[in-house]
Amino acid sequence: LNMPRFLDVLLAGLLLSTSMTYAGVTPAERLGEAIQFQTVSYQDHSQIDLNEFERFHAFLRAAYPRVFAQLEVEVINQYSLLISWPGSDSSLAPILFTAHMDVVPIESGTESDWEYPPFDGVVADGRIYGRGSLDDKQGLLSIMEAAESLLAEGFVPSRQLVFAFGHDEEISGKQGAGKIAERMREQGLHFAWMVDEGGMLVSDNPMIPDQQLAIINVAEKGYLTLTLVATGPGGHSSIPPRVSTIGRLSAALERIENNPFPTRLVVPVKVMLESMAPHLEQPQRLILGNLWLTQGLVTDRLSQDPLMNSFVRTTTALTMFNAGLKENVVPQRAEAKVNFRLLPGDTPEMVVSYISEVVDDPEIEISHDKWDHVSSISDHEGSGYAVIEEAVLAVYPRALVVPSLMFATTDTRHYIELTDNQYRFQGMMIETLQAKSIHGTNEYIGVKSYEDSIEVARQMMKLGSR
Repeated sequence: LNMPRFLDVLLAGLLLSTSMTYAGVTPAERLGEAIQFQTVSYQDHSQIDLNEFERFHAFLRAAYPRVFAQLEVEVINQYSLLISWPGSDSSLAPILFTAHMDVVPIESGTESDWEYPPFDGVVADGRIYGRGSLDDKQGLLSIMEAAESLLAEGFVPSRQLVFAFGHDEEISGKQGAGKIAERMREQGLHFAWMVDEGGMLVSDNPMIPDQQLAIINVAEKGYLTLTLVATGPGGHSSIPPRVSTIGRLSAALERIENNPFPTRLVVPVKVMLESMAPHLEQPQRLILGNLWLTQGLVTDRLSQDPLMNSFVRTTTALTMFNAGLKENVVPQRAEAKVNFRLLPGDTPEMVVSYISEVVDDPEIEISHDKWDHVSSISDHEGSGYAVIEEAVLAVYPRALVVPSLMFATTDTRHYIELTDNQYRFQGMMIETLQAKSIHGTNEYIGVKSYEDSIEVARQMMKLGSR
């Protein structure tokens, strides 16, 4: 008998039997409660409290009784969930909605910087505060809220709807979404399209400050970390070598940082700029409306801004440096990690080749872990994109909907072989500065924004199931 699993099921049953606990509870309050479960993913897996994930499952079962009673629910690899809503027409390809239940840790020493404790899930001042309020418990619960309400209305989709909720997206997703994808392959599932986290609406985009901008990400950048190691003679600092391991590695890192990848305008960014052009003032309208002539100027100008630079090049970030054990000992080994976010079309092999040429030092070893399933660019004129756009406009009729490129990585990569097109969008409205709280301090979502994201999810399910 698996005692934790038995207790989880027992607790879920007890909560369901007292479902009046959730009578009169608002969606915002449910999200606040969801935030209280510390489903934190750590790089050191021994630090992860897996009991929190089981408690979170029990909460979901109690909060969304129709979903768990009427739909097909399967627990994958103990902590992830696969939920299927059968459609009335089996000839139609299903669609996939994904989100993740884990969150990133709170940086040590920053707890007091939060307006409210990060795991209290406080609802105040028209906001829901806490870790996961943006990334990504709001995404998971908006799907559940939408499904629960549609079930209450007696809605039956024409095509099958599938919900996949992984438990380790923040640490690669291999044990969550990766295992869910394996199960989908066993079931012979293949989706017309999918929608994951990533895109959203921005209320104060600096290029179009007076218009709501809905960003549907049709691609995401690849991910690669190189490990650079310099080895050499060490010893007492009173008799130092001519070139130390720290000096050799530091010089290599300086060369890397001073030789960024060239700029390039990829399709999602090009289409995004062209879509925005008619809504801009001159001369921006003229410049972005004629990229066939001006794209060199545009990419150069965008590369000068730290945020926009990520749109037009494979970026380089020096993230870790480790060497030395004592102040008077020259280390025999120095190691650094450099993280790259790859534009569509760039490959890990291309990055390794380029960096090897830039470093140009046979005494430095360069290695990397394999990064599987780099996603391609999805069709911004396809049926899935059209459904998302229609759902957005049903809730935000003034919004300008544009395709774009996502800088970060998501669980989407685990499903690319199972879907014809992959999109990344959740229907919440945020301000530009608010986005900095994702993985940062004082993460929050507006109550109205969250309620609207639920309605966008409802519309996507209703329109997508046709």
